[in-house]
Amino acid sequence: MIQGFLALAGMALLVPPSAAVSPQDAKPKTVTAKPKATTPKKAPGKGKRPAAKPKTVADKPAAPKLAPSAATMRVHDWVSAAGDNHGLPFLIVDKPHAALFLFDASGKQLAAVPVLIGIAPGDDATPGIGAKQLSEIGPAEKTTPAGRYLAKFGLAVGKERVLWVDYYTSVALHPVPTGTAARKEKRRERLASPTPDDNRITFGCINVPSAFYTQLLSPMYKKKGGYVYVLPDTNPIEDVFPALHVQTMASSAD
Repeated sequence: MIQGFLALAGMALLVPPSAAVSPQDAKPKTVTAKPKATTPKKAPGKGKRPAAKPKTVADKPAAPKLAPSAATMRVHDWVSAAGDNHGLPFLIVDKPHAALFLFDASGKQLAAVPVLIGIAPGDDATPGIGAKQLSEIGPAEKTTPAGRYLAKFGLAVGKERVLWVDYYTSVALHPVPTGTAARKEKRRERLASPTPDDNRITFGCINVPSAFYTQLLSPMYKKKGGYVYVLPDTNPIEDVFPALHVQTMASSAD
């Protein structure tokens, strides 16, 4: 029996310490993972769209800022003081600055917009130009004549309704065309450019922004018409508007 106990003790000594497993170690180990930090997402507001990216200058050409020139104000003051517009609205086309200024019957300014005008500088219309086809008009004849005109609405070729500035020389005021030829000439881009350098492109007619034409000009001129004063390119302004001689002399006397 003593030999049996010795044999059991010897077997216990042969088992290495690492092989002994406690009841706790026999259970599977549970690894508790630390929760990852997350940022809670905000629920999108109902009916709200994502904020639009701000438009850059390159998205759309900046509209030119227009202010009446000294010549424009001189004509305006004369018209208002003398009642030359006879109780009708009037506008002044400043050709050197490719700008148009609209006034009500009392002389109050209502709008200022850029315009497209005849491709050739000049203040006189070629005699008989109104009877020519567009294909017969030479480059030097494509002028917007200076002067004072009583403008009224009427029909043009193709039954298009336009504001006739001078029917006999075929000079009309109308919105910028939208046809293929106008797109090739980039008329809308020319109208929106910040300088007047590229605003000479028409056969002599005066092109204006469509919104201005439909919302302001047409309602004011559709009943009785109104006056149009086109400033000169090169001729003395007193020669185009002789009444300014009287204004000049009256100012000198004061």
